[in-house]
Amino acid sequence: MRILILCTGNSCRSQMAEGFLAAFDRRLSVTSAGTKPAQRVHPLAVHVMQEAGVDLSAHVPKAVSQFLDQPFDYVVTVCDHAKETCPLFGGTVRHRLHVGFEDPAEATGSPDEVIGVFRRVRDEIRRDFHRLYTDMFLPHLDGRTP
Repeated sequence: MRILILCTGNSCRSQMAEGFLAAFDRRLSVTSAGTKPAQRVHPLAVHVMQEAGVDLSAHVPKAVSQFLDQPFDYVVTVCDHAKETCPLFGGTVRHRLHVGFEDPAEATGSPDEVIGVFRRVRDEIRRDFHRLYTDMFLPHLDGRTP
């Protein structure tokens, strides 16, 4: 099963979702991309995912344009901007989903407050993508329809 997680910068939310899905089940082929990719994965995203046992240190933001001609079982947008500007794929996309999350990179306040936002969003992504995995992806992998 091929899954593309799409966000604007591909520096926080989509990277976290990719990391969790890959950790849930190695049978999934998961990648993430951005409509306007950032220069690097946000260091606090790497940090809070490391706390959760998922290593994003080797991840780099990718442009969605490099995936437009490829087939995907699911394209999942995780921010409203990506949902609104999601490009047309030349390859087959069987299902499109949107599961939106606040952008932790926009958090303000003290360092403790900012990392608290990153942790909260990380936990929301883990919860919601685990639900997608068990309710939609796993049944397909096991030959059952959801």
